[in-house]
Amino acid sequence: MDKFVENLVDNSEDNCVENSQNLENELPQWVSNWTNYLLKTQFQDEKIHENSFKLISDILMASLQGDSCLKQQNRDLHGLESLFITENQAQQQQVAPFVFNDEYLYLYRYWQLEQRLAQQVMRLKQQNIQAINTENFDDLLSDVHQKNALKMVAKNAFNIITGGPGTGKTYTLARIIAVLHQALPEIRIAMAAPTGKAAQRMGEALQKSLNDPKLQQFGLRLEMFNPVTIHRLLGLGNQHIPRFYLTQPLPYDVIVVDEASMLDLNLATMLFEALPEHCRLILLGDANQLASVDVGSVLADLQQVPDLKQNRVNLVTTHRFKQDAAIGKLAQFIQQEAIADIGMPQLLQQFEQKIVVASKIQHVELKADMQDVIQLEYLPETISTTAYADYYQKLSLGFQDYFDSLKAYLDDPEPSEKINKVIQAFDQYRILTAVRHGELGLNAVNVEMEQALFKAIPHLYRQGDWYIGRPVMMDYNDYQLGLSNGDIGVCFKHRQNAEQFEVYFPSLNKWVLASRLPKSIQTAFALTIHKSQGSEFQHTMVILDTPAQKLLSQELLYTAITRAKSAVSLLVQENAFYQALTVATQRQSGLVKKIKNLH
Repeated sequence: MDKFVENLVDNSEDNCVENSQNLENELPQWVSNWTNYLLKTQFQDEKIHENSFKLISDILMASLQGDSCLKQQNRDLHGLESLFITENQAQQQQVAPFVFNDEYLYLYRYWQLEQRLAQQVMRLKQQNIQAINTENFDDLLSDVHQKNALKMVAKNAFNIITGGPGTGKTYTLARIIAVLHQALPEIRIAMAAPTGKAAQRMGEALQKSLNDPKLQQFGLRLEMFNPVTIHRLLGLGNQHIPRFYLTQPLPYDVIVVDEASMLDLNLATMLFEALPEHCRLILLGDANQLASVDVGSVLADLQQVPDLKQNRVNLVTTHRFKQDAAIGKLAQFIQQEAIADIGMPQLLQQFEQKIVVASKIQHVELKADMQDVIQLEYLPETISTTAYADYYQKLSLGFQDYFDSLKAYLDDPEPSEKINKVIQAFDQYRILTAVRHGELGLNAVNVEMEQALFKAIPHLYRQGDWYIGRPVMMDYNDYQLGLSNGDIGVCFKHRQNAEQFEVYFPSLNKWVLASRLPKSIQTAFALTIHKSQGSEFQHTMVILDTPAQKLLSQELLYTAITRAKSAVSLLVQENAFYQALTVATQRQSGLVKKIKNLH
């Protein structure tokens, strides 16, 4: 079916009919091309074509918004019968571009993925597993919800552990793994996350937990697990064909997936199908965060399935933030009930009363045991060129330690000893944007932060796009280089040849010649909020300006502020900020119903 879709798009060179010209002008080209190609083979009646064009393009556009389907709502399928099949026909292995039932209209691909995933969820739910007695390990955990998570994993194949920042998901996981390893010494455990950065963070958090004196007796070491991306776990190659799948399952007894809110429908289906019999799956995540960039909201859907009530535990006690800590209070403010019913002036007033008063963003000095810092500065409706320069200067304040560490690296006769300090300084601070374009969008901010670095170190050696200290992020999976979408590295002098550059990727402990990296690689002083998922910084600067307004949501804002451990600076336009505080997104999906129907 994927090949069918690709051929339709690639071979479509038809012109738009006059009656649907306005519709098409608002659509991505591939949507117009595919819709026209399908309709041209059906009929010539322009009125029918216009109505049908909107229906089919709406289904395709839904996938761009992350929806696997579109609500049926008595939409007229007249004249499109050859393009649509019923769900019953699809279950009988009939194939067509689209599938419909009483509730939803689907692209066949997403209907099939939901069906396959639902079947694997029920397989896991019903799978018998060797139960483990946890009575002798009761002192490992004190929190009742964390204890319940241990008991759940001890007896179930399918396990979902959710919780907000600081509720101890990795802390709990380390103890669960210790108990499993103690009870079943030969157990094979794999750990993975959707992105390279998330896998790195998982490893760092797990190492911290394994250093706990209570776990020393179990003899666990991080090298025994070595978190990787899900793509690497499945052995996905350039053709996106996994090495492990339904009839060639993964060789593990336990598989742990962190940042499970980032699981999209396709990746989740491949992962679940690759799980062997008698394997425990543990999904860790925060369902209040953004769903995946691609189609689906798998973790959120699974939490809505009544039959999985015994397979999920939500951790609620936060340990990262003190009870009155500002970032924790900010996260709770975003999640308060009925927030959408409060008008903008009243809500922004409440925010200033309960969280922080708007003022001007200042430099934040980061210390080991500092109190949380929240800063709020409102952007005016109209911003002059001079004002933009001032904002760029404020954005660069958080990189001063990074610039200083680069100077020390450049001045040191043995610069290799300073590399870790450069990496640590860079990871302290990040600018997060909602959009790529505009004066305060990702692209412009990255350019301006480069200029701030060049100003701080005027004689910095540069060659083309490359320079010492350039942070970069992969934007696709390159299996030859062993790099994944989202992997972040920093450019240094080549360790043997100072005339060349090489890039160090700390999440992989890997060096790659800069000349081997793609020209499309992105500078990464700033990240989009979506790309920041799975990362953690001491200080985040969150920009929400007018061009971003239509894309903002509670999930986006929550994800941005919970990337920070100590400080959050909000540089926001009032209307955009109100949108981010009040709009909750709900992706359309039929996965919950499909799982129910299989019970």
